[in-house]
Amino acid sequence: MKACLEGYKVLFTTVPLFITQLKELKSTKTLRTYQNKLSKYDLVILDEFGYISADKEGAELLFTNISLRAGQKSTIITTNLSFDRWGEIFGDPVMTAAMTDRLTHKSYVVNMNGNSYRMKETKAWLNTLEQ
Repeated sequence: MKACLEGYKVLFTTVPLFITQLKELKSTKTLRTYQNKLSKYDLVILDEFGYISADKEGAELLFTNISLRAGQKSTIITTNLSFDRWGEIFGDPVMTAAMTDRLTHKSYVVNMNGNSYRMKETKAWLNTLEQ
């Protein structure tokens, strides 16, 4: 939120949607144009990493586009999976290791443990219904 308020150009999307878009762009031969547009974002936030596994093409497209940003622009990945489980999503240990390497090089890893805010809000909402 702070990046947006300070005038940075930010893209927020989910990983499944991002992969779907990349596949569609590749099939229409407009992927390179989108990659140029993507490079103009100061920050890309990819939410829900690991909730849905990716096929080989999707994993390769995600890897390529994360690699293009590595060391150039900021990228935030949100996930509830530890690094040792990322291989389950892609099924390719070499690509998973390379992606982890690019994402963690010169980065900050924030491990947030605790109760879900959504669950807390849902419980509060359910309590209001019971009263």
